[in-house]
Amino acid sequence: MEPYQKQRSVVVTGASSGIGLGTVRTLTSAGFFVFGSVRKQSDADSLQKQFTVNFAPLLFDICDTAAIERGASQVRKALDGQTLFGLVNNAGLAVHGPLMYQSIEQFRRNIDVNVVGTLQVTQAFLPLLGADKSMQGRPGRIVMVSSVGGRFAAPFIGGYAASKHGLEGMSASLRRELILYGIDVIIVGPGAVVTPIWDKSEAQDVSMYDSTPYEGPLAAFGKLMVEDGRKGHSPEHIGRAIQKALIARQPYVRYAIVADRLAKWTLPLLLPVRLVDWLLASTLKMLPKNLPQSIH
Repeated sequence: MEPYQKQRSVVVTGASSGIGLGTVRTLTSAGFFVFGSVRKQSDADSLQKQFTVNFAPLLFDICDTAAIERGASQVRKALDGQTLFGLVNNAGLAVHGPLMYQSIEQFRRNIDVNVVGTLQVTQAFLPLLGADKSMQGRPGRIVMVSSVGGRFAAPFIGGYAASKHGLEGMSASLRRELILYGIDVIIVGPGAVVTPIWDKSEAQDVSMYDSTPYEGPLAAFGKLMVEDGRKGHSPEHIGRAIQKALIARQPYVRYAIVADRLAKWTLPLLLPVRLVDWLLASTLKMLPKNLPQSIH
């Protein structure tokens, strides 16, 4: 590993693939030094070979408190008293399924990783971002990678939407609390992104719902997810938005990076909610038969 240079340094979680990997590529190319977290040693080794300069791997799962603390200690040692320029909370997961039948274990996993795990990482690195007044340099920034699902909850992603709505609420509170330290918190909310997640989604086993009334609509939803995902932005495009959030003199509180923005973001938020409900139900063939003409 090349020796760490005293330059703008950023921690990116979930760096092994997708948005995390695209962000590592973008930031290292722009001259940042990136500490990228992964869960597997094989991924750490692979990334170190790919990024021979301006990069160091961190080995931790964002739900493993002790491992996170070891990663934070590794970064503190490398920084040698200088503040961390940024923390990009990207690591997360999504498991889709109808809430009526989804296991509580699966639902809780979404919350534990995307909300609780993100807070654990944030707490561990906040001292390095400037909450520890012994660190030298300007306070750093936190970028929370949310989603369209943080504002718009489609059917069958209830657990994921709950976690991303929770992440956005937590981020707003955190931003207002950290004014005390001069540490900003910025949300980047991507829409569909062209990553291997869509191949994984296509292969996701949802057979446990085959005997439910949601079998057909869930299959239709999965197909739409895959089709939209493969038309989305590249991970590097999202990485450039994250870089902008880190360096902008006056950053927005939230960046919505959505392909086909009018149809996938603007209209769903502007149209009457009941109309959007009907359109989604119609698309997924979930409108009940013999629906009464009016509801009193």
